Amino acid sequence: MPQYDYDLFVIGAGSGGVRAANWASSLGVMVAIAERREIGGTCVNVGCVPKKLFVYASRFQDEFAAAAEFGWTLEKPTFNWASLIANKNQEIERLHAAYTNRLQKSGVSIIKGDANVIDAHTISVDGVSYSAERILIATGGWPFVPDIPGKQHIVTSNQMFFLEQLPKRIVIVGGGYIAVEFAGILHGLGVETTICHRGHKLLSGFDEDVRDFLAEEMAKNGIKLLFNTDIEAIEKLDDAFDIKFSDGSKISTDLVLYATGRTPHSTGFGLEKLGVEVDNEQAIKVNSNYQTNIPSIYALGDVTNRINLTPVAIAEGMALVDKLYGNHLKPVDYDNIPTAVFSQPSIGTVGLTETQACEKYPDIDIYKTSFTPLKIPFPVRLKKP
Repeated sequence: MPQYDYDLFVIGAGSGGVRAANWASSLGVMVAIAERREIGGTCVNVGCVPKKLFVYASRFQDEFAAAAEFGWTLEKPTFNWASLIANKNQEIERLHAAYTNRLQKSGVSIIKGDANVIDAHTISVDGVSYSAERILIATGGWPFVPDIPGKQHIVTSNQMFFLEQLPKRIVIVGGGYIAVEFAGILHGLGVETTICHRGHKLLSGFDEDVRDFLAEEMAKNGIKLLFNTDIEAIEKLDDAFDIKFSDGSKISTDLVLYATGRTPHSTGFGLEKLGVEVDNEQAIKVNSNYQTNIPSIYALGDVTNRINLTPVAIAEGMALVDKLYGNHLKPVDYDNIPTAVFSQPSIGTVGLTETQACEKYPDIDIYKTSFTPLKIPFPVRLKKP
């Protein structure tokens, strides 16, 4: 039997990688996990956690405005962007410590640095080689930005959590969940917000009623929505940017955020040389057991581009470890996975959309209702019959 440094070597300390490492180590497996950035991956550092903190911050403006009608007297509130960033950073540092402590208590070796896969059983991290019976790739995804003139002026969601100052105006390019979430956040913080989307509706893949409702509410709240709009170039001015559209029109802004999707982070660390198969979107191909075409190499989470949600990556990590080391199979059920979008208003969905249901079943009933919220300004309420 070959002797390896580790039974399992995980590359990527995001949600899926960390859960797989912890769970395997708890079963007596010798595990190492390598991370080039911060432990916690996208969700902790530039995704779910800081985004939700920003959402909370953005909702106070409306709460302050409505407070007087509910008996509260307030001085005019002010917002400090630097304080929000500092407090956000402090919370993320707390989570870094918690993740690190959990891995260490589980007995996982944490290796910081750039990992490269040398062969089917060898990994090099900053020039130091390690051997492993199995390698797990859990490197997640990365924001995608199209190659257009002025690309260097664009920021992505990664940079939004570390801006030195809040812009007065922003143009957000894209129509997915990241775009609508940041639009609600920035608008709530007082930024003049415009969404430019090449499609005709927001949130492709969601139910049509939900898509329409969200667009109506966002527009009602003062967010400008530009559909069927393609950007041709971005030009830097003295203190702003000019965005040129394909029809020749322009718009000026202080910041350009591209929220045009994420791509699997599968290149640049040796998989190409080994011949690990990927699809046309660079997602690593795996079988039902998360195994690549190289038997000792596995992959899960966003790098496989199945259902890119934190709880899914966590469930996949558990399922893989249970199969490899727990001697029992607990497959992940990918049907009816709930999804939340922290737009304003927020969205929650589960199961098929109406369109999907109609395609799958010959005869369905469709029910739709809407509610008037109790918490609306009194003057508005009194005007209604």
